Amino acid sequence: MSRRVARYTPMRLPKTAVLSTLFLVIFFFPPGNAPAQSRSLDIYWIDVEGGAATLIVSPSGESLLYDAGWEVGDRDAKRIFAAAQQAGLKKIDYFVLSHFHADHAGGIPALAKLIPIDRCFDRGDFIEPANQRWRDAYLSACANKRTIVKVGDKIPLKGVQVDVIASNGQLLPQPGGRAPNPLCATAENRPPEGPENQFMVGALVTYGKFKFLDLADLDWEKEMELACPVNRLGEVTMWQAGRHGALEGAGAPGFLYSVKPQVVIVNNGPRKGLGGPPPGAQKASTVHYDRIAKTPGIEGIWQGHLSLLDRDHNTAQDMIANLEDTADCKGHWIKASVAQDGKFSVTNSRNGFTKNYMAR
Repeated sequence: MSRRVARYTPMRLPKTAVLSTLFLVIFFFPPGNAPAQSRSLDIYWIDVEGGAATLIVSPSGESLLYDAGWEVGDRDAKRIFAAAQQAGLKKIDYFVLSHFHADHAGGIPALAKLIPIDRCFDRGDFIEPANQRWRDAYLSACANKRTIVKVGDKIPLKGVQVDVIASNGQLLPQPGGRAPNPLCATAENRPPEGPENQFMVGALVTYGKFKFLDLADLDWEKEMELACPVNRLGEVTMWQAGRHGALEGAGAPGFLYSVKPQVVIVNNGPRKGLGGPPPGAQKASTVHYDRIAKTPGIEGIWQGHLSLLDRDHNTAQDMIANLEDTADCKGHWIKASVAQDGKFSVTNSRNGFTKNYMAR
């Protein structure tokens, strides 16, 4: 081709024209072996005022929504839908319900009217009478597209590995060949809370070196089973704080300091979760935030809300998505974006504040 150009172009072109032509050729006709730019793994923690709604969008473009917040006036369903639109989604490919409590299951009927949901996953049919309403709410949206998951199953989110590590009271088996966890000798254990907080679906999301652990409201005793006598999970990159940061019944130190998350996301409300008083007490707890902050190697703590129960024990305000009480809350989200090489960033949608990390 270059010989033909020389033959039919006897005049000399200006240098600017040559450079412009060269740029256009390279831009529109890149070399055939140039690598395509891949999308990131994106995780949105949608503010549902101390409930749970975690939207995962894989590099393939498929999506997984983990829980759907409260029923309250369709507020949470609308916030989830808005986040899905922000992510460019036309549907939810997979919905995982961790357990049948109001703050996790309440929003699913209204959400199903706003956006199509292809498949649903849950832990099974056992239900306490007090929670029958939330099972019925879930089935109203998912009865004909439902799969009951067992430990060891995978949610087929394309481009990302999603392993079910807890379901219906069962946990990931102990791996062979691992040394005993030295933290177990002195670690505190607590009685089971249940059954709903023992039976839920917990998952480990893996994308390259990045590992995100979501155990929803799994209780202290089950956490300790995952950590002792051997650590079944190893270390993780990111942990969604158990029980929305209310660490009286979760966040066992023996567990938390074994999995050693680099970054913790607390999906609390202004008066629910982090800082909440222990059962039977009136005064806010000051130990929840401190326990998270003492995690070995921790690099960042992000919160869905400023805890109004304990204003002195919160992360930096730039890393808190919502500062108001529920009545005035705008529902800002937190987002993590993860590259294939393990680099990831976390962003506060309220102010655009971003921090960069590298998965260990």
